[in-house]
Amino acid sequence: MPPDAGVVAFVRAALPPRPARVLEVGAGRGELAAALRDAGYEVLAIDPAADGAAGVEPVALAELEAAEGAFDAAVAVVSLHHVEPLVASCERLAEVVRRGGRLVIDEFDVDRFDERAARWQAAQRAAAGLHVHGDPADWPADLHEHLHPLGDIRAALAPAFAFGEPVRGAYLYRWDLDPALRAVEERLVADGALPATGARLVGIRR
Repeated sequence: MPPDAGVVAFVRAALPPRPARVLEVGAGRGELAAALRDAGYEVLAIDPAADGAAGVEPVALAELEAAEGAFDAAVAVVSLHHVEPLVASCERLAEVVRRGGRLVIDEFDVDRFDERAARWQAAQRAAAGLHVHGDPADWPADLHEHLHPLGDIRAALAPAFAFGEPVRGAYLYRWDLDPALRAVEERLVADGALPATGARLVGIRR
């Protein structure tokens, strides 16, 4: 499956010029890493749950063996909210990105995921014939038990990376829904009917 074109465009626009050495954290099946390699970047993709995915090393960020300043940039697309331990992982990330290098983050902000968002997402899943587990009213609390909030991620990275304010936008449509729902979600966010649960940031290594 090709990576989301919007994600690729965001990442490409934020990365330094090719050829740059890029670390992708939480690379999943490796689609984004493959697209960046095709574009001329030198990419090391890691994911502890890689399970044989082509071009992805099955290693956790905190356990990554790489020289200090080995990478010109790092990319983390919807992955830092899963890393464990958070602080040690972010410290390791800071060690392997050179000073002046970039950290490109595309995240889900669990603190903004409320019951309105859960019920909208559940309704879209049901309409698409997808499984809806449990009561959507319970989803925000359930996610808070398993995911790191964006504020905690930024706090763990702040000693080593300088960030501007996040660019917020739609995210719910990315949970197995039709990409055409992006426009619907964006309109609801603009009208105040849904929270903006997506957040994109670019940091510079101090």
